[in-house]
Amino acid sequence: MVDLDLTDLDRFAHGFPHDVFTRLRHEAPVWFHPPTAHTPGGEGFWVIARYADVLAVATDARTYSSERGGTREGGGTLIEDLPAGFATGVLLNMMDDPRHQKLRRLATSTVSPRALAVLEDELRARTAAIVDAAVARGRCDFLLDVAAELPLQAVARLLGVPQEDRHRLFAWANATLDYDGRDLGELDERTRAAQASMFEYGSWLIGEKRRSPGDDMLSAVLHGTIDDAPPTELESLMFFNLLIAAGSETTRNSLAVGLLALIEHGAAWDALRDDSSVMPTAVEEILRWASSTAYNRRTATRDATLGDQTIAAGDKVTLWWSSANRDEAVFPEPFRFDVRRQPNRHLAFGHGNHFCLGAILARLEIRLVLEALLARVERCALAGPVEWTRSNKHTGIRHMPVTLMPRR
Repeated sequence: MVDLDLTDLDRFAHGFPHDVFTRLRHEAPVWFHPPTAHTPGGEGFWVIARYADVLAVATDARTYSSERGGTREGGGTLIEDLPAGFATGVLLNMMDDPRHQKLRRLATSTVSPRALAVLEDELRARTAAIVDAAVARGRCDFLLDVAAELPLQAVARLLGVPQEDRHRLFAWANATLDYDGRDLGELDERTRAAQASMFEYGSWLIGEKRRSPGDDMLSAVLHGTIDDAPPTELESLMFFNLLIAAGSETTRNSLAVGLLALIEHGAAWDALRDDSSVMPTAVEEILRWASSTAYNRRTATRDATLGDQTIAAGDKVTLWWSSANRDEAVFPEPFRFDVRRQPNRHLAFGHGNHFCLGAILARLEIRLVLEALLARVERCALAGPVEWTRSNKHTGIRHMPVTLMPRR
């Protein structure tokens, strides 16, 4: 592993490097990654590659914190330390229990099965309009025109964001998530400007929701209480920023990578077209296959043993979900795209107390887009090269030109 650098983002510029992690699972499933010229802060970290070990760490939130550990001042879920009191301990995904669960509970009812059942007809109509427009053109950028559009409209609806503002939010979120032209731990002027714009917009919207609450998720959080007090101003603003990014980014990448798999595996497309009962397992296989969140970090709060390695309090520990979802010990023929795969205990939504809040919504969005495509399109084909994002945190696609051949 002497030449392996998982903080060199060029290694991820053409998709997730599954060959590297296959080797890690077999040779060094719990491996200490030494610092390199690309590593933020010049500090090494643990890389957890096997399903069982990833599951063990994700389950033990007392030993492996989403905030910080040891004598570390900052922490969070990225390889680089983020400041305590601004990101860690304030962002929902970088917060430990019990406050994490209390804040999360304020939003849960708005993405419950009952709430989404009420919303499904509206989302189906939105999906139909999006796919109809793409099919009418014949050729489109599937990532921008379809895969990103439905999750963006859905998250705007859920957060009470005016639909006419959604593309501005999309551009700002992309600028903060993509490492185009920068490396880990670095901010450029484009990123700083996007962050400032997102904060300014979020502050305005929060003010509006406080004055005139609606039936949306942001209103539910703002007007809820944690230990008899409302969430802090910074918690509310960070919640908005997180949901805009997470609510649009992960599902769009699962949809794009999923369609790419269906294009490359024509028999899978035929199976879905010919037998609607395959849809539930196909959605799960797309989630496993795409694994759009490549890793999350935890920080050891105390000395621990994992595999045959000793992890010290304060050590950074990275859980590589994408690697776990290709673990041969759990998934027979893990590199075969199988829309009928059962069981499929993937970890695309994480595990434990930080299991994805929007998992039910993501599954619904993927199903609706697939149903709309299958009803209107005979076959999809790539119309140019796929451009991947340059990130080790989010495995995604920037552009994916496709031709959609309508059904007769």
